[in-house]
Amino acid sequence: MISKGLQMISPEENIQKISPVSGGDSNQAFYVQTNEREYFVKLNQQMKIGYFKFEERGLKMIQATNTINVPDVLGCLEAEGVPMLWLEWIEGKRTHDTDVLLGERLAAMHLAEAKGYGFDGESYIGKLPQQNRLMDDWVEYYRDVRLAGQWKRGKANGRIGQAREKRLVKLMERLDEWIPRKPKSCLLHGDLWGGNWMTGPGGTPYLIDPAVLFGDHEMDLAFTELFGGFSRKFYEAYQSVFPLSSEYEERKELYQLYYLLVHLNLFGESYGPSVDRILRRYVG
Repeated sequence: MISKGLQMISPEENIQKISPVSGGDSNQAFYVQTNEREYFVKLNQQMKIGYFKFEERGLKMIQATNTINVPDVLGCLEAEGVPMLWLEWIEGKRTHDTDVLLGERLAAMHLAEAKGYGFDGESYIGKLPQQNRLMDDWVEYYRDVRLAGQWKRGKANGRIGQAREKRLVKLMERLDEWIPRKPKSCLLHGDLWGGNWMTGPGGTPYLIDPAVLFGDHEMDLAFTELFGGFSRKFYEAYQSVFPLSSEYEERKELYQLYYLLVHLNLFGESYGPSVDRILRRYVG
């Protein structure tokens, strides 16, 4: 299957080595070495091609800001009905400057020019399809698309019961008490936990596995704090380029709430207590 995918990219290349790569929970992944170069290949028999097309688009959008590195996309295609994404192979060792560069370059990406809030097309967060549209009000987008989408999914799958739903609805009704309606619009990575960046040649940081959207830069920063993986040097470097608002700590957990709802819907009730804690903090 992989060899057929390779032939669709470059008929002259000959595969010399294929070996599985561990680390992700959504896709099968492989290291592929040919007579010309090395590849990282992801495939997923359960998903449609749009799943990888969204990742391809996100990587290219980040790359177009000319601020922070991402792997080059070498092909997004189907072979024998299985969608796959071919990327350049990235490998390197972390240096003293890696975390500083990650912070500075992510901040530069967030400072790049952008308009509107949301996303204009098919997108995913993990394996979950994410409804989207571009809007001119950040509170309305975050409430009506992001939070409401996970609320409806959680209600349908039985993971958001009456008490949890009541608090979530109350919070959504009051969201503009804490979140600005017109923050600077930024291109966001959208899924920025510690496993979605890596070190490349010369210690250069690379962003991987984006779930892009346009929105408040604080949303990316809030998620970096949820599951760890980022150092103090990263945050200091980020703020030296793009300082966080004095109100960031007050609304940080509201941005983390979306990701916790996603994890609740993907993985179950182990994330429920964290959702409930945030709801109680803001609406009692």
